[in-house]
Amino acid sequence: MNTVIDIGNTLVKGAIFQNDTMLWSEKAKPEVFLELIKSKISKAVETPNLLYAASGYVDPKWLDYFNANFKIYHFNHKTPLPFVNTYKTPETLGLDRIALVAAASKLYPQTNVLIIDTGTCITYDFISDKNTYLGGNISPGLDMRFKALHHFTANLPRLKRDHPATRPLGQTTKDAILNGVIQGVVDEIDQNIKRYKSEYKDLTVILTGGDQQYLSAQLKNSIFANPTFQLVGLNAILEYLLND
Repeated sequence: MNTVIDIGNTLVKGAIFQNDTMLWSEKAKPEVFLELIKSKISKAVETPNLLYAASGYVDPKWLDYFNANFKIYHFNHKTPLPFVNTYKTPETLGLDRIALVAAASKLYPQTNVLIIDTGTCITYDFISDKNTYLGGNISPGLDMRFKALHHFTANLPRLKRDHPATRPLGQTTKDAILNGVIQGVVDEIDQNIKRYKSEYKDLTVILTGGDQQYLSAQLKNSIFANPTFQLVGLNAILEYLLND
């Protein structure tokens, strides 16, 4: 049995795997997540393995619990990976992006894969059919764009994700912002997919992240939506470490 945990600044995500099968996954505030993990894991399980990644604060109580109940692995930029990484500054590559690429390597071997993560930022990461990570791009996510319009102007309201107006031209300021931001993101994603498809044959596209469900229905291109892709990648890295 494997346990993987991603400790962020505002949320913690975790999952339990039996081999490649996800038995349980959850995300919650840091102050309650440890109790969730404790309630799901039996101490009777022999030498369970745990891999954790941390971009947020790690409470010492978490490490005490990890050390007492698991053989632990700390995922960082020195961790061996199940794919070839050609990024020129690997120490600056986000651990979340690395985990997404690991998931693609595991689930879609010998395949060209574009992973699009629609979170705070929208990230595009590409792994080739030779199991080589070639890089990607980063742009502002939906909420960041809404915040920027409000913050850098005097009169535009602070909006959040909502359904855009049915008309292509917004006839209120609210609809104009919703149309501009949402359709701008959709067009950006579609155009990126089109660009990659023109260069790489048989491209598989994965959409994940907090806004994936909202955006997937609006995209013109064929995609696979997977909200737990990062956790799958963390488990793939842990399996690689265990079998290395």
